[in-house]
Parts: sequence; C-alpha cells; structure tokens
Amino acid sequence: AISFADALWLVRRRGELMGSAGAQRPGAMTAILGLSDADVEDACAAAAEGQVVVAGNRNAPGQVVISGDADAVARAGEEARARGARRVVPLQVSGAFHSPLMAPAAEGLREALRETEIRDTRLPVVANVTGEPVTRAEEIRRLLVEQLTSPVLWHACVLGLVALGCTDVLECGPGRVLTGMAKRVPGVGWSGAFGDTAELPRRNGDDAWA
Repeated sequence: AISFADALWLVRRRGELMGSAGAQRPGAMTAILGLSDADVEDACAAAAEGQVVVAGNRNAPGQVVISGDADAVARAGEEARARGARRVVPLQVSGAFHSPLMAPAAEGLREALRETEIRDTRLPVVANVTGEPVTRAEEIRRLLVEQLTSPVLWHACVLGLVALGCTDVLECGPGRVLTGMAKRVPGVGWSGAFGDTAELPRRNGDDAWA
C-alpha cells in the first residue's frame, strides 16, 4: 500500500510530530492490571476533573493502559486501586500517546499523508483503531491519522487476525511484549519474535519464515 521509502519517511515524521506534541503538552501513561475495561473507564471518568485521561491501549482482558494529562492519570491510577486493580504501573514515556493530547501530531500527520501515495492493499491489514481488516487506500489514510488519538485495540486486532484464518503470529522489533500477549488470545497456535532477519525463529523446526 505504501512504498518502503515512503513508509520510512512517515515513521520518522510521525515520531517527530508525536515528540513535538508531547513537548507542547506533557502527559503520562500508566498500565492498569486486574480491572475490566468498564472499571478502568469509570476510574478515568471519576479522575478527569476537567483534564484528559482515557484508555490508550486495550491490550488484553484485565490489562489497559491509560493516557492523558499527568495529574489526571495519577488520580485515575488511585481510583483504579480503590476499585481493586491488582497493579498500577506508571510507564516511562515522553507523551500521552493514543489520547486527545496527540491532536497536533494527528493534524501534522494528515498533512504528511496528503503528500504520500497510498494504494489499495493486496492483502487485508488489521487496523488497531478498529480491530477490523482494511484494504482501501483512503480508509488506510484516515485510520493512520485517527490512530494517533484513538486507543490501540490490540486484543481486538489479534482476534481479527484469527478471524481471517491466522494461527501463527510473528513479532518484528525489540522485545517480546506483544508475543506474550498474543499467546493468551484464543486461536493463536504459535507466536515468536525477532529483532532482525538473522534472528528469525524456527517454527516446528522448519524455515517457514525464511
């Protein structure tokens, strides 16, 4: 859908815009473990007091990351503890990502995407804004902008992949956090991770990923 060179430029531009938005209006993110999505939303609503605090990542049942103004995020963490959260873990981040505080970055990315050629995809891509597959170029363009201020529906994304017939999940990049979460999704039979092509894991002893 996007050329490799354009994709690299967009990734860099997106990072610059998010960093700038975080500097303009500093925020925070905190992981809430052991509460339902509804309880986390109630905690955010109770803690807002005119500021922004929302669910920024819905990673798995019982694991939600909240994002927004630092004071509101701290209050929401205390509200979550009062509601029985098992753990409340502040994250070391440079901004309130996937929240309305990223609105300036979203506008900047919208401008960047106007200069980028995007084509319909040959294979469906599951969007983390909706957890649903997309193939149309204009829908991809719209969702790339919305993704900056919308929650990441990671659990829904993996369920969407399973619905498309995917049973094996391969994580590309540093760390294995997503691999661990994917293993807990019904329908995922195998998951692995690699930092570069030399680390491509073997699945059932074969070279299926090569």
